[in-house]
This record gives sequence, C-alpha cells and structure tokens, in this order.
Amino acid sequence: MERRYSDYTYEELRQEVAELTEKARKAEQFGMVSEFAVYERKIVMAKSYMMDPDEFQPRHTYEINGDPGSNFYIDYMNGIFAWGYRKDQSGHKTSEREEEALPIAMLGQQVDV
Repeated sequence: MERRYSDYTYEELRQEVAELTEKARKAEQFGMVSEFAVYERKIVMAKSYMMDPDEFQPRHTYEINGDPGSNFYIDYMNGIFAWGYRKDQSGHKTSEREEEALPIAMLGQQVDV
C-alpha cells in the first residue's frame, strides 16, 4: 500500500523529490511528455509537504512559480492548498472559475497587487 506524503518525514520527502526529479529528467529525455507532467505534479505535491503553510496568508497575493505575469490571491488555506483565484499584473481576476486550489509549492514571493 502506498503511503501519503503527509505521513512522510522531511528526509523521506527530500529523497522522494530527488527520485521523482531523476524520473522526470529521464521521461523528458525520451520525449514522454505526459509521464514528465505526472512527475512534475508529484514533485510539486511532495515539495508542498516540505513547506510551512503558515508562511502563506489569506487576503494576500503571491507570484505563481513558472507562470510569469500571473499572481494568485489567497482567499483561504486548507492544509497545503491555497484556495483563491488568479490575477494579472494589474490586479484583475483572470480565471473564469469562482476559485481554484494551488499547492503551496507553486507559489512564490508575496506581491503587492
């Protein structure tokens, strides 16, 4: 039975990220795009469990790693997920959805928007 990342120790998570990064590198080398994407998502989830959710505050806006020009406004936190919506550089909502959840490892620095 596979364990949840929430049950891993920090060291186990660090090792998991290293193994997934190597698998992602190999998948990318061999042109396996969908497999590469799966590994990238798993890496983000594992990294999120290595972070402190208290570092991300509701009613604040953060950069989205890997998506220049987009920011994320947090309405509320639920575990390692930030719930809210995407904003552009001028502060306008860019998502059609009411709200979405991003793992905290996808979030960068807090921005004043």
